[in-house]
Amino acid sequence: MEYAITIENVVASTTLAEDFDLLKIEAGLEGAEYNKAKFPGLVYRTENPKAAFLIFTSGKVVCTGAKTVENAKMAIINLAKILKSIGCEKINSEPEVYIQNIVATADLETNLNLNTIVIAFGMENVEYEPEVFPGLVYRLESPKVVVLIFSSGKLVITGGKSPEDCEKGLQVIKTEFDNLGLIY
Repeated sequence: MEYAITIENVVASTTLAEDFDLLKIEAGLEGAEYNKAKFPGLVYRTENPKAAFLIFTSGKVVCTGAKTVENAKMAIINLAKILKSIGCEKINSEPEVYIQNIVATADLETNLNLNTIVIAFGMENVEYEPEVFPGLVYRLESPKVVVLIFSSGKLVITGGKSPEDCEKGLQVIKTEFDNLGLIY
């Protein structure tokens, strides 16, 4: 059976300028939130594409909430245009965008016995403390992702730098589970 991942969140970062005046940006952007006492960055949300930004005085920007790598990049380029339009100068309109993390989900459509998985994988390879967290944490070396495995058969794959990393992580889990006779 083929299983597919669903990308839930793409976190990307870039540098749009050498520095930012966050008070000026807050005044110019409707809906922007800046409270230096609570958080050192300005928070700004966009709808098309849907994303949230953390904008820092250093000129660095973190984009979160996009559902694709392309949307994260597009959101950052749109933000650069918006910042230019409100008077921010020396904005890099074609910044280098770095994907920091992709969070994806998948459903194996079967119930899993996490205790059996712990025994099969070995305690040194997994973290499972059901009284603390209901999922089993499995860290893969290649691709370098973390897979949260739940008894419902649902998976959360995080830490990937590309959708392909998440896909490969799912394939590794599927292969290991097939080899152990855990899914049919």
